[in-house]
Amino acid sequence: MKKWKKKEIESKSKFKTLNIDGTLYKTNLTTKFENRKKYTVPNAKKIISVIPGTIVKVFVKEGQKVKRGDNIMILDAMKMQNRIKSPRPGVIKSIKVKEGEKIAKGVIMTERLLRCMHKAI
Repeated sequence: MKKWKKKEIESKSKFKTLNIDGTLYKTNLTTKFENRKKYTVPNAKKIISVIPGTIVKVFVKEGQKVKRGDNIMILDAMKMQNRIKSPRPGVIKSIKVKEGEKIAKGVIMTERLLRCMHKAI
């Protein structure tokens, strides 16, 4: 299978020229593409809502140790109940939401203190 190598060639016009395996392609980037939000690495210490909804149930308390995959809470969004699970082990530092609260997209729901889970030798 052939691997594609993509390299953008500098262009001062509204068109961009791409060099893919030696073949030049001209394209016009949309305003939506140029103004898109760039990807950022998620903060490992925070759980942030990706959709608006209502907090149905909170399973953890501040100071509680959690493992990867433990249930943190249930977020009801678009008639579906979504289980929010811990992506990493740690200790719950703070819970920013309460049961029955309606939240928007991008709200910080919990903060964690990350802990090293390695055993001493």
